[in-house]
Amino acid sequence: MLKDITLGQYFPGNTLVHRLDPRTKLILVVVYIVALFLAKSFLSYGLVLAFLVLAASISHIKPKALLSGMKPLMIIIVFTGLLNIFYTTGDDAPIVNWWIIKIYKAGLIAAFFMILRIMLLISGTFLLTYTTSPIALTDGLEALMSPLKKIKVPVHELAMMMCIALRFIPTLIEETDKIISAQKARGADFETGNLFRRAKALVPILVPLFVSAFRRADELATAMECRCYHGGEGRTKLKVLKYGKDDAIAFLAGILLLAGVIVLRTFGL
Repeated sequence: MLKDITLGQYFPGNTLVHRLDPRTKLILVVVYIVALFLAKSFLSYGLVLAFLVLAASISHIKPKALLSGMKPLMIIIVFTGLLNIFYTTGDDAPIVNWWIIKIYKAGLIAAFFMILRIMLLISGTFLLTYTTSPIALTDGLEALMSPLKKIKVPVHELAMMMCIALRFIPTLIEETDKIISAQKARGADFETGNLFRRAKALVPILVPLFVSAFRRADELATAMECRCYHGGEGRTKLKVLKYGKDDAIAFLAGILLLAGVIVLRTFGL
């Protein structure tokens, strides 16, 4: 299960999506999320899905990589869908009417759209991290938030913290998997017993995991100090971000997506 968590991983490549400016990809993700939440019909969601499939195919990211990252979240996705089924009412007669359980057609449609929305949202954000290195993400975030420097917001430090947190997700997952394997080799059992017993069995995992995380954080801080890192003041960049023709095409695609969803929503399609 832990190996299925792919958030924060970067798959190097030389595709059109990989070469896009990180600022372009961050803005497009925001546009994609806005379009996703504005969609309310099968045509609208189909348009968003087509945009995602097109981006994934251009970036050569296999659908298996996007779907495998959702496995750890399936419980939340299914639970959200069930809530929409049971708590959404309609004007028509219920399809299921047993005891206190009433299921309407509107509830099934709402559950389907909610599950689809969550899956598309997760896939879109995963595609961003798959095709953008942590360093490029940091530079893009810092560039987009640079106007906040005028009101004394530590933009560089915030972007650096986001980058480090994202970068350490795969590392901590790998460390957790090693600890679990080591504990199982010593006879630990994490799969049997009631809920409280399983929670108690996690203590031998959490303690060494926290110790390892603090040790890695201390080593990272020492390495940054040895390299004379003192924040963003006076720092220069090896690669200066510049927009190109590919970014203009990507922006046009994002505008067409948002406009298409808004038009479909206006006409109730």
